[in-house]
Amino acid sequence: MIIVLLPAFNEEESMPTLMPKLKEALDAMKEDYRIIVCNDGSSDNTIRLLEDCSAKMPLEEIRHKINRGLGETSRDLFERAAEICSDDDVIIRLDCDDTHEPKFIPKLVEKLRSGYDVVIASRFAPGGGQVGVSAYRAFISRCANVFMKCFFPIKGLKEYSCGFRAYRGSTIKMAIAFYGNNFIQLKGLGFTCTLEKLVKLKLIGARFGEEAFVLRYDQKQSSSKMVSSVTTLGYIVMTILYHWPWGGWRSSVPKDFVEWRMKRVC
Repeated sequence: MIIVLLPAFNEEESMPTLMPKLKEALDAMKEDYRIIVCNDGSSDNTIRLLEDCSAKMPLEEIRHKINRGLGETSRDLFERAAEICSDDDVIIRLDCDDTHEPKFIPKLVEKLRSGYDVVIASRFAPGGGQVGVSAYRAFISRCANVFMKCFFPIKGLKEYSCGFRAYRGSTIKMAIAFYGNNFIQLKGLGFTCTLEKLVKLKLIGARFGEEAFVLRYDQKQSSSKMVSSVTTLGYIVMTILYHWPWGGWRSSVPKDFVEWRMKRVC
């Protein structure tokens, strides 16, 4: 089964365009699928649109009465996916603002099944790119990825900040079983959770790959939810927590656990 996770906050303008494309892409794969949307306190017509969509596709809604932010939304989505998925299922997470084209899902799934635990849709892989991104935003994005690559190096990865990814079900189940509520620990620090998941999965020996995609920022209808100052603070806090020499994240995972896991997946 393919489980698609969508965080949604006031996406009434984007969902009528995204959801038909998502249904078309998933139906074409001829596999069982399930869509889980976390409606994070939307005050527009997102609720009504989700009700309409649930009549046309297998859709489950997690509802936050108030807006809790991407960190808590991601936590709830991944914990729910871990509850219902099998080891060989594929978990896809993409944005709900129509900047992540569902047509790339089959390639992510194919690459994941070739022997990876996580496959990231990458703007920086050969053949990838971005449309509609201002020069300033593109520069900031590049700088952020350089920062992440320096402090959290993962072999073969060029893309760290894109949330469009495919995960092996067994990997997410193991991560949540190991970390518990701390799989996404920095819940209140904006988009930091997007990087945190990669770092936590790296620490338990996950195998990473990339697949080229084109970010369509020109299709974005809703306003940006990211607060740059909060996310920047989150990156700084995560760097300290990861590299802290006395009980930091790097020392929290026993080496024999990683060795055991690698033997299990090989």
